Amino acid sequence: MLTKPVTTSMMSCTKSLLKACQTRSLTTGAKTSALIIGAPGSGKGTISNWIVRDFGLIHVSSGDLLRAHLRDGTPLGLEAKSFIAAGNLVPDSVMVGLVASELKKLGSKPWLLDGFPRTQPQAEALQAETPVNVVVNLCVPFETIIDRIKDRWIHPASGRVYNLAFQPPKVAGKDDETGEDLVQREDDKPESVRNRLEVFQASTEPVLEFYRKQGILQDFHGTESKKIWPHVETYLKSLV
Repeated sequence: MLTKPVTTSMMSCTKSLLKACQTRSLTTGAKTSALIIGAPGSGKGTISNWIVRDFGLIHVSSGDLLRAHLRDGTPLGLEAKSFIAAGNLVPDSVMVGLVASELKKLGSKPWLLDGFPRTQPQAEALQAETPVNVVVNLCVPFETIIDRIKDRWIHPASGRVYNLAFQPPKVAGKDDETGEDLVQREDDKPESVRNRLEVFQASTEPVLEFYRKQGILQDFHGTESKKIWPHVETYLKSLV
């Protein structure tokens, strides 16, 4: 688990150096092995970035990791590719091996895992290989997420993204630069978003319960990342 700072010199750190001191305290004591969990659209990416920025953890995304192994043609990547090419899901054993091997490479460096595990068997297998000791669970109401995503429209040719509530186009339904029509992805329509969230909840609840029983999971409720973040920050600081 995380340990409290042991050097008295930290007490004299100036305000401008406080964040740097906090980062050092996370990396010089017992290693922080953190996991962040949150539904699609919950702001998990934003909170992850802030944790990495302020606490010096190395961000490990299972999705990015899998794509890198596939691109580089590693043995694990080739094994995963064989399942994907056959239209099958990558087995737990392969995904756990891929993630655990990457985490072990980090040695004593603290890390923040994102996107894995997704099921209880995966969580159990990962805990046996590279144990997690801090779990941040973002609890954002489904209606908030649906409202956030349903207002998202894109310009297909450029990939530019607009949000009718936060960043609307200058002309309704048109791209600012080309004047071409904007479209809404099928995945962003309310019924699709709700279905995706319900699937996520069903598969994730056993994972949350697994970590909750170990006493390492903390829930953070809210509707905006900027309001959730101070609570996450305070909690992580309390573990330093």
